[in-house]
Amino acid sequence: MSIALYMDEHVHQAITKELRQRGVNVLTVQEDGRTSFPDSIILDRATEIKRVMFSQDQDFLVEAKRRQTAGINFAGVIYARQSMSILVIVYETWN
Repeated sequence: MSIALYMDEHVHQAITKELRQRGVNVLTVQEDGRTSFPDSIILDRATEIKRVMFSQDQDFLVEAKRRQTAGINFAGVIYARQSMSILVIVYETWN
């Protein structure tokens, strides 16, 4: 079973491209018409469309922790530091 990802608008296009080339089901915030929406709305959207949020924005970790603490259901967040190379991110995400 594959995980469907919802890519934050700040994730480098090359990461999305490399994941797609490996057969990962990826939808970007831009493709979904949600550019510049608040993080909480983006995470709600990811949950609504049954996709795990993929972000390089630490604010998503804050929102995820808030939801966990409050017992609010959400689809999950995969976080990759900005300093990680694209190849490492792709390898760690998909292998």
